[in-house]
Amino acid sequence: MSSVRERTIRWHDPLAIADKVRNLSGLEALRLALTTETPPPIMTLMNIRLVEIEEGRAVFEGEPGEYHYNPIGSVHGGFALTIMDSAMGCAVHSALPAGVGYTTTDVQVRFIRGMTAETGVVRCEGRTLHVGRTTGVAEGKLFDQRGKLLASGTTACAIFRA
Repeated sequence: MSSVRERTIRWHDPLAIADKVRNLSGLEALRLALTTETPPPIMTLMNIRLVEIEEGRAVFEGEPGEYHYNPIGSVHGGFALTIMDSAMGCAVHSALPAGVGYTTTDVQVRFIRGMTAETGVVRCEGRTLHVGRTTGVAEGKLFDQRGKLLASGTTACAIFRA
């Protein structure tokens, strides 16, 4: 019996997705992401998805799997960091007008509980703390299905205005 597993990933052209949202506000672009069948490739790769969006707030869910494991037999912290960066960054994005972009400049996450494939669906809520002319700041919390806190963190984003 082989212990080898396989996972096939398919994704849509990310530049075509970017072209569709280029002239939308952050909130409009993220609302479109809720209804589209073409998520950004990172979401497909990491098995995460946007499930709620409003101005200043973004909620992502994801399901850690064996393919997220580190060498010690638990889900790598990068899974938690990715879903948290997505939720916090999209919270900032949701507050930006059309033609304004952003990028994460730093993230600080505190891992409180580990995850395994048996953890099931996890949920991260990101909320803005500040969105100014050049900087956005958000916080995020990651929970398991029973509401237990798995991680918390903050992010800062650089905002690019035309």
